[in-house]
Amino acid sequence: MEANRRTMMSSAFAKRTLAIAVGFAMLAPSVYAQPAHAFEAVATATGTTKVDESIRPFHVHVPQEQIDDLRRRIAETRWPDKEVVKDESQGVQLARVQALVKYWGTDYDWRKAEAQLNALPEFVTNIDGVDIQFIHVRSKNPHALPVILTHGWPGSTFEFLKTIGPLTDPVAYGGRADDAFDVIIPSIPGYGFSGKPTELGWNPERTARAWDVLMKRLGYKHYVSQGGDHGSVISDALARQAPKGLLAIHLNMPATIPGNLVKGINAGDPAPAELKADEKEAYESLSTFFGRNAAYGAMMVTRPQTIGYSLSDSPSGLAAWMYEKFGQWSDSNGVPENVLSRDEMLNDITLYWLTNTGASSSRFYWENNNNNFSAVTQRTNEIKVPVAITVFPHEIYKAPESWSKAAYPSLFYYHQVSKGGHFAAWEQPQLFAEELRAAFKSVR
Repeated sequence: MEANRRTMMSSAFAKRTLAIAVGFAMLAPSVYAQPAHAFEAVATATGTTKVDESIRPFHVHVPQEQIDDLRRRIAETRWPDKEVVKDESQGVQLARVQALVKYWGTDYDWRKAEAQLNALPEFVTNIDGVDIQFIHVRSKNPHALPVILTHGWPGSTFEFLKTIGPLTDPVAYGGRADDAFDVIIPSIPGYGFSGKPTELGWNPERTARAWDVLMKRLGYKHYVSQGGDHGSVISDALARQAPKGLLAIHLNMPATIPGNLVKGINAGDPAPAELKADEKEAYESLSTFFGRNAAYGAMMVTRPQTIGYSLSDSPSGLAAWMYEKFGQWSDSNGVPENVLSRDEMLNDITLYWLTNTGASSSRFYWENNNNNFSAVTQRTNEIKVPVAITVFPHEIYKAPESWSKAAYPSLFYYHQVSKGGHFAAWEQPQLFAEELRAAFKSVR
């Protein structure tokens, strides 16, 4: 899920099923009609070269033969035998994946997803040698606050589409005109329609620097950043860098685990007796996550290329890999269809398939080989930029206020809401927008 996670790579943890999560997506130029090809260096009269840093319109159109190939592969799926338990303790159940994939191969229409994207202002620009594709929707309010929204894995820009209306036009959704945002939604390098890095080093820190370049290139002198999953890690990195103009960050998956508890969580030790009730709940949630539900992350953080072969060649394999996390991490009682439609989930899954980003998105895990939940490894005590946190009840863990205050010395907003999970913006777009309005009100 998409959940964020830098893997706790201790020897004790290595004995358990490690993992971290967040990464995925990217594209081959043939996928779109106006490709986000790496902009070529332009020769000048003096013989020097410069990179084209212009911002160019972007349009999505997948050739029909790629869609036909996907349906053919789905029709030829060789299924494993049924699980021998009555729950998901062996993994996502065969009948549920078969139902999703059958719909994918017969009734699902990618062209509707394309139309949804192409109805928005889409652009691409080259930053630090990699194409960054993004959505940029300006509010009609000239005083709107610019916000850059960053997805994670197994998410994409699709996660945020339902928030664009409430954020850019708050009056139409119960807010005030002064609550308006300009919304910028980029795809992380290696995801979606952004370029696939061909060199090492595209980690959260480098991505954060690219986000600041993007915001300045768009003409913004001041802005705020929001993220969950990998997006929270990138927002943390951006806040540590504290570039001029960054006013504040908002996180829905913060890094708050105290340093003295990391070892015990990794090892699966019982929660210390002195923990408060909410701290014990967070401890146990994290211990369960790393002990039983993080195998996907361990694979992606250690062998992204190996898992990439399966994710690039098997539609059903890709769908199961992602659908399991939609169920585990959403506020849906384990049935993601309770909060996300099949079409919504398949828009995201199909984006990964058509852009062939199974391996490239996994490499972001490899670059981000860390514990996404640990205040120590995320160096949150170095952050001086104002920090806001919203805790959604079905996040991988519910960050206690006590841990949050200790982890983020510049914390100025903390709120627990009543519904929503790891995919907060996707599951509860109105509530998500209301949280951003409240969190950033004081920094406008």
